[in-house]
Amino acid sequence: MREQIKTTLRAVTVTRTTKETDITATVNLDGTGISSINSGVVFFDHMLTNFCRHSGFDLTLECKGDLDVDDHHSVEDIAIVLGKAITDALGDKRGIQRYGWAIIPMDEALARCALDLGGRSYCVFNAEFKRPVIQGFSTEMVEHFFVSLSGSMKANIHLSILEGENTHHKIEALFKSFAYAMKAAVVVTGSAIPSTKGKL
Repeated sequence: MREQIKTTLRAVTVTRTTKETDITATVNLDGTGISSINSGVVFFDHMLTNFCRHSGFDLTLECKGDLDVDDHHSVEDIAIVLGKAITDALGDKRGIQRYGWAIIPMDEALARCALDLGGRSYCVFNAEFKRPVIQGFSTEMVEHFFVSLSGSMKANIHLSILEGENTHHKIEALFKSFAYAMKAAVVVTGSAIPSTKGKL
């Protein structure tokens, strides 16, 4: 496995190459929501594009994965790369709000996200989907994406569907609630490390 990292301000480029995937992602936490995403999984691209638009993060992502096997490795490894890029862009996390939360409706669906960028990995995920696949994206990978992201980003992520029937709406509401929670959590509100430990 090969991994390279380049950092400028709160923007980071991470490249990760394994026998299963070759991924390069550039994340700017202080962007305007511009994205160029090619994961090879159409619906997943749509979700990441929504995440960028609503978080205000800029993201350029290119993934060449073993989609002839299935979408698992690509989605999982993108979570790893994206989480690492966000963590590295945050640096020592000095002055950030650290916590973020949002409740987002999408038609009949209602999603809730609460998160902590406190340096510990934990993911709680409560959602069920009727459709097993949407445009090449296995719906079981929604949970796995956020679990993997939590591990890579060293964050607590709690996601729940409070109401809803339509699979597309529920997944999109989850990604949008995560976007707004992240938008709040990375905002710089001071100059101190937001922890009594003095380190995150």
